[in-house]
Amino acid sequence: MMIRFSKMHGLGNDFVVIDAINQSITLSASAIRFIADRHFGIGCDQVLLVEKPVSKQADFKYRIFNADGSEVAQCGNGARCFARFVREKGLSDKDVVRVDTDAGQLVLTLAADGQVSVDMGVPEHDPAHIPLAIAQQSLRYSLDIAGTPVSFYAVSMGNPHAVILVEDVDSAPVASLGPTIENHPAFPQRVNVGFMQVIDNTHISLRVYERGAAETLACGSGACAAVVAGIAWGLLDKAVSVRLPGGSLEISWQGPGQPVLMKGPAVCVYEGEIDL
Repeated sequence: MMIRFSKMHGLGNDFVVIDAINQSITLSASAIRFIADRHFGIGCDQVLLVEKPVSKQADFKYRIFNADGSEVAQCGNGARCFARFVREKGLSDKDVVRVDTDAGQLVLTLAADGQVSVDMGVPEHDPAHIPLAIAQQSLRYSLDIAGTPVSFYAVSMGNPHAVILVEDVDSAPVASLGPTIENHPAFPQRVNVGFMQVIDNTHISLRVYERGAAETLACGSGACAAVVAGIAWGLLDKAVSVRLPGGSLEISWQGPGQPVLMKGPAVCVYEGEIDL
């Protein structure tokens, strides 16, 4: 089965994007892992599918698969690439695109300068809906990791996030602590783990260990979760520049009950076909 695809990235967080409207696509978890393999396949953090909408108000449906083959409901960097893909492929000529996801509907806005803004929706803090196996909602939670308490903020941006405040993001234990928390029993659907350093009230540095993909160069929903955490903790203003290893995103949040807005680039690297 030959499949046409585009290789894209948002700040180095890279994707294989596939039009599943104009070609028949059936992808197993093993096929996803093959596509994502950087030695034997194409190589990517996630595979994105563009499908027909499921609601009358939407233009498309957006499906996301991690490199390990698992399907997830949200990816902010992928959403920006999705918007550029449907425009450049002639699937839509709209500046504002509405997309169904398993986490709800996203609104994607394309600017003339190539930047894409994403309405990421209202953050979810109820532990049952993150999901987090702790009964009482709190601004700070704590887990015992090998006898050491680790404090974190928990929020869902359509996918679960734990945000840890660190003094120096460059020396943060991302490779060791990231997978330990990702797979902790407190997170029944696993979790993305963000390590946030506050530079000042409008700038942070962030590294994210993504569930099913390990550390990535950028994580859009992770940037949103970190800014929400910083604002909730009283450390940040309502508009923040987030520096990730792959570049910077602009995130804004007006507070409880309001959506998080994200703005950043999306780039097409190349196009090709792969035989599955």
